[in-house]
Amino acid sequence: MAENLRTSRYADGAEIPLGPSSSTTSPYRYNPNNDVNNVSTYGYLYNWPAIMHGESGSDANPSGVQGICPNGWHVPSIAEWKQLTDYVGSQSQYICGNDTSYIAKAISATTGWYNSMEPCAVGNDLSANNATGFSALPAGDFRDGYYNFFGETASFWSATDFSGSDYGIPFTRVYYLFLYLHSANVEESGFVKDYGLSVRCVRD
Repeated sequence: MAENLRTSRYADGAEIPLGPSSSTTSPYRYNPNNDVNNVSTYGYLYNWPAIMHGESGSDANPSGVQGICPNGWHVPSIAEWKQLTDYVGSQSQYICGNDTSYIAKAISATTGWYNSMEPCAVGNDLSANNATGFSALPAGDFRDGYYNFFGETASFWSATDFSGSDYGIPFTRVYYLFLYLHSANVEESGFVKDYGLSVRCVRD
């Protein structure tokens, strides 16, 4: 998809509630920056229970997880996100400068981002963005009851969760793709399942 998902219902017609708070178990959607007027442009933010709709995580390519997506579409695994970024980094017309990791501008929208003075960063000269047409928009995120980083970050869920431990304490997190206005790179990292992030679906 070339836009962030903004559905309030699943393909089976079930409603996705507007979230009053964070949750690792109940599916919720959130208005970006707590403003319903942002939804038409930025889509909704969703927690991971909302995007999965009861399905299990997947690291396959394709993921096989329809989840929140319309019929004929699916939630991308981190392997699918990596396939996208690897391809963009292999094409010289999408690279800023001579570093093949500097591809964030090529997938970021030409509007919505705050300005940055960093060379090759997403927020530097917005008119040079979006060579791929992916149009990543900085909808920010929702976490711990707060809306954060609107105009500064774009974060996209994957269907891939993973387990680990931090100082001996076990955890489960989900891979996501991350763009930041002062950075030229597209990063991947892990968030807990109650965060609200943007969603892009991939055609089956």
